[in-house]
Parts: sequence; C-alpha cells; structure tokens
Amino acid sequence: MEPGGADRARSVWHIWIRRDTPAYFEKTRLFERAVGSETDIVSKEMFNWVDDPDLSGAITKIRAEMRNTKTLPAVDGTAARAMLEKQARMGAFNNLAERVRVALRPEATASVCRAYIEHEMHALPQPVKLYYMGPMFRRERPQKGRYRQFYQIGAEVLEMVPPNQDPAKNIGKDAAVDAEVIEMVMAFFARLGLDGVKLEINSIGDRECRPKYVELLRAELVKVKDKLGPDSQRRIETNPLRVLDSKLESEQGIIAGLPKIADHLCANCAAQYAEVKRQLRMRGVAFEENWRLVRGLDYYMRTTFEITAPGLGSQNAVCGGGRYDGLVELLGGPPTKGIGFAIGEDRLILSLQEAGKGGAAQGRDVFVAWMGEKAQATAIAAAQKLRAAGFRVELPPVEQKFGKALGQADKLGARYALILGDDEVATGQWTVKTLADGSQTKMSEAEFLEMLRKGL
Repeated sequence: MEPGGADRARSVWHIWIRRDTPAYFEKTRLFERAVGSETDIVSKEMFNWVDDPDLSGAITKIRAEMRNTKTLPAVDGTAARAMLEKQARMGAFNNLAERVRVALRPEATASVCRAYIEHEMHALPQPVKLYYMGPMFRRERPQKGRYRQFYQIGAEVLEMVPPNQDPAKNIGKDAAVDAEVIEMVMAFFARLGLDGVKLEINSIGDRECRPKYVELLRAELVKVKDKLGPDSQRRIETNPLRVLDSKLESEQGIIAGLPKIADHLCANCAAQYAEVKRQLRMRGVAFEENWRLVRGLDYYMRTTFEITAPGLGSQNAVCGGGRYDGLVELLGGPPTKGIGFAIGEDRLILSLQEAGKGGAAQGRDVFVAWMGEKAQATAIAAAQKLRAAGFRVELPPVEQKFGKALGQADKLGARYALILGDDEVATGQWTVKTLADGSQTKMSEAEFLEMLRKGL
C-alpha cells in the first residue's frame, strides 16, 4: 500500500476496534448458509473440496484401480473396495456433506460471525468491534484489480440483542452505529489522501418488507425477460435484486423503469434509513443515494453502502458493506445485530498508484553513508540508536563512494543522508544532507535525533 498505508489503517482501527483474524479455511456449508447457495460467489467462484484423510486415501486408490483397468467393476474385491467398506463401517460417510467439504474463504464476514459464536463473544461487553486484514479467494476471471487470491481489510460490529427488545425503539441507535462505521472507513480514505472517493448508500429493507418487494420486482422482470441477457434471466428466479446490479448497456433502460425499493420499505426500515442519512449529514460525511445498490450477498439488510475511487474504470468499487442483523442467529448463535465492510486492498493500491501516491513504499528516514574504516563503528552505533528511536534506517554493509551512496539513498526514498567520515568521527559533529532540497549542515547526535522527532 501507499507509504504508511498500513499504519494509517491501524491508526483508524485501533481507536475503537479489537483485532481479529479468522481462519483461511472454513466448512463450505458456512458460506452456503451465510452468503447464499445461489449467489455467484458460492455457486461459481468458491474454491472447495473434500478434505478427509481416510476418505481421500480410499478415493485415491479407486482412481488408481480405474486407471489400471478402465472399468469401475474391477474395484470389486480390491484393496480400495475393502478400504471403502471399512470406512463405511466406522462411520466415515456419516454426515459427509457437513463434515468434509472445505472451502478457502471467499469473504470474511461469515468467518467472523462463526468466530463470534464459537468463542462466545456475546458474553463480552457489547458491542464487540473486530477487524481483520488478510487474503480471500475466488475463482474469478483475472483482470485489472481482480485476482483469484486478493486481500481485504474489513471491520465488523456485532451486538447481541436482549430478549423481548422492541426493534422500533433501537432505530436511532442502529442508525448511529451505521453512520459511525461509514464515517470510520471514510476517515481511512481521507488519511490516505486519495481524491475523488465517492460514497453511495441505500436501504434494501428487512425480512418484513424485502420479500414483498422481491416478488414485485420478479413479476416486473418476468414481463421483460426476453429482453434481458442470460445472467439476468437466471437471476429472475435465483436473486432478482442482483439484476439491478447489471452492467450490461442493453439492460440499463429496462432497469431504470423497475420499481424502486425505497418506495416499498416498511415503516421501521424507512425510519432507520432516514436516520442514517441524518446522522451522516450531522457528521459531515458526503453521500449519494443509489437505489440500485443491493450488494451481492444474501445476508445484507437495511443499510448498504459502497465506496468508489478513480483510476479503476467501470469496476471502480474499493469498499462495500452493510447491515446484516440475523446472520449470527442463522449460523446457530444468539439473536445478534451486525454491520461491517471490506476494503479491496489490491484495487485500492491500483487507485493510489493511478493518483501518483503509491511509489515510495520502501522509503527510509535516514541513509547512513559512511566512509573510512574508523567511521564504520560510528555508523553502526548511529544506526542502532536511530532504529531504537523508531526511525527507518538503511546502513550499507560496505563502504561506498560518496556519489554512489547518495544515489542509492535517493532511490530508496530516504529523507536524510547521514554522512560519516573521519572528520565527523573526530569532532562528533555529524553531516546531515536533506535530500529533498540538497541542503547540508552539521549537528550533534542529539540535535539530529531531535530534528527527526520534530519532523514526524
């Protein structure tokens, strides 16, 4: 990421977020239940396989027998058949679908919710605020900013719902949490100095009003089915909301005339959406409403949002998120509210590079240019003290000519060159060159440390 990008992320997250990193592998069923078995992520893009040592061994032997004989019946009476029968008697195939299907995580919200349940985080002071940084995996067609192994920074806020709580009485609280989460991620982008970032928001209702809207939308889509592409035609049955996310030019006019979900929200959802907008305005967070913003995962409800950045073409989203009350309960936990987001690091880095902000990730505070055998010991001691003070220091292992040393310092993006020769060792006055403007001065070790501290 751009210089100091990881530090900037932590400076925002550590204000109020507890760090948590979920596992790379999960049971496939977790994502089928949480994300939705009909979503593109689960049905097309997820890497999953059977992961059971005994069963895998038996299957390997069967494959070997079939390669040798070219026919399945030859397995009868073989060692592979005996192994399979033994595994069956031992219960190896009991609940097979639940037990041995494993997937590389395509996203992390479901994993965080699983961890929230397993570690009984509902017993902690609520809400529980978590964040993660790490790789995700999807079988997508690689293109600019989209890779099969990609990286995300994400945060989630989870809060167990007390028994008999009236949802209508917490609309203001939920909206304030939503606005704070959005404000936090916008603060992160502001600290990166990335210009042109745009926030879009929407509400997709809840289990009370969304099913009615989905059926209305499906009915309208059926009327124009023959004018839609294959993917949208399939989604009419599996997930009509995803049709609204279509990027096909031929479908844009049709989609523009479809019913808007904002006109079909129930009273509670409408009130919560209005309060989210009020809270964002109160916090000075600029936004645009986008009624077609539905997100691609089944667990979202009410507030959804997306952040786009320049330099990425039509696929310009660098962050997406929303509310997912009920997901923890769906996975076997207590009734729990939740909201979160994920930032696509790869796409964010591309956007930063396009903006000219991503070229000096290996910058140094000080490059120590030493000349002469006597100066090496002083250079080593100086580097140790500077590093102990928290500065990034480059110390060449061998003596370099003056011009070459300064050239390397410049290539590494160093702020200062500390020049140490026989005179500096004898007098205790270090020569410090500011590489940005070429100015040069002499100062003591203590004066140099103080100057570096003030320059942070």
